[in-house]
Amino acid sequence: MAESGREKACRIVISGYYGFRNSGDEAVLRSILLALQEQGEQLGVRFEPVVLSADPAWTAQMYGVEAVPRMHPQSLLRAIRSCDALISGGGSLLQDATGAKTIPYYTGVLKLAQWLRKPTFIYSQGVGPVNRRWMDPLIANVMKKSKYISVRDAESGKLLERMGVPASRIEVVPDPVMGLPLPADAAAHGAGAPARAADSAPVVGVSLRRWRSDGADLDRAADALAALAASRPVRLRFLPFHTPDDAEASQYVMERLKGRLGAGSAAELAQPGDDPQRMLLEVSRCDLLFGMRLHALIYAANQQVPMLGLSYDPKIDQFLARLGLTAIGTTEALKAEAFAAEAGRLLDGRDDWIKEHSGAIERLRQQSQQPAKQIAELLRQTILR
Repeated sequence: MAESGREKACRIVISGYYGFRNSGDEAVLRSILLALQEQGEQLGVRFEPVVLSADPAWTAQMYGVEAVPRMHPQSLLRAIRSCDALISGGGSLLQDATGAKTIPYYTGVLKLAQWLRKPTFIYSQGVGPVNRRWMDPLIANVMKKSKYISVRDAESGKLLERMGVPASRIEVVPDPVMGLPLPADAAAHGAGAPARAADSAPVVGVSLRRWRSDGADLDRAADALAALAASRPVRLRFLPFHTPDDAEASQYVMERLKGRLGAGSAAELAQPGDDPQRMLLEVSRCDLLFGMRLHALIYAANQQVPMLGLSYDPKIDQFLARLGLTAIGTTEALKAEAFAAEAGRLLDGRDDWIKEHSGAIERLRQQSQQPAKQIAELLRQTILR
């Protein structure tokens, strides 16, 4: 660690699913960077981030940080060897639902840092599902050797406990994106749901992804949205969180909505670009959010936008539960008329929803800073030791 005036500089590698232009994961990175900066300033630590990225040039340009290729062994080794510490997180990194290579990669990065005697920190990880039991020791080993462990839900913590990680070492915190601010120029671009004329259609944000190979989940979502749009005028604004995949899923549903929208209703595809704060701004303009992507729901909570979640993974249910909510349906079952009725109730009772849930949302916002605070404090102690 280098000293700059009265401030201590700390070069810290950040490992995660970055550079793939997935809005949720990019929002996690932006949130971590901002939280580290804020907490570091309060404690006299200046963080110099180095991000492991699938597209280092894009990541460096987007965030103004150093970035190196995440799958290039020499670059990875050089970055970790020259750093003071490594952060792994956040997001759903330690799971095998997306394949058998994910857990070995992320635990391998942690293990490399630990072999090089660099302190490692687990930042608001979502752990699981882990269906291949032989991976449990990979996770438990790097966790036990990390200086700080935080997970984004109680279920992740319980899974680590079953793997042998002491409960006393695990802190349950919100997803980092709960603390993501709107872009600096948000006011000039109409942040927040605008005041509407009595005859203006409310905006319903829609975040969908393809999950079932037969598309039956998207067909049911189209039926539900058609029922809503036939029952009252609404402006369905599709929000692709992961391009191009989510844009294709959105267009699939929009095709199935043709000729089924009632008078005054419309459907459109948003193009907010790659900056996660721009997507957060898009969500802030919605009166209601129907979301399948976890971070679409987190964005909505961040901006106090009433939401209806469609569950395809336990992480959706776990997040909704923290707000006292349950999913409106799953990828296996979604009743169109029940969806339309509940969506109408939320559109008519937006203020009541905010009043009921604002306390829980504010607690999550405040708690989202906890990992950055803990990491900054632990590293400051290392500096001063």
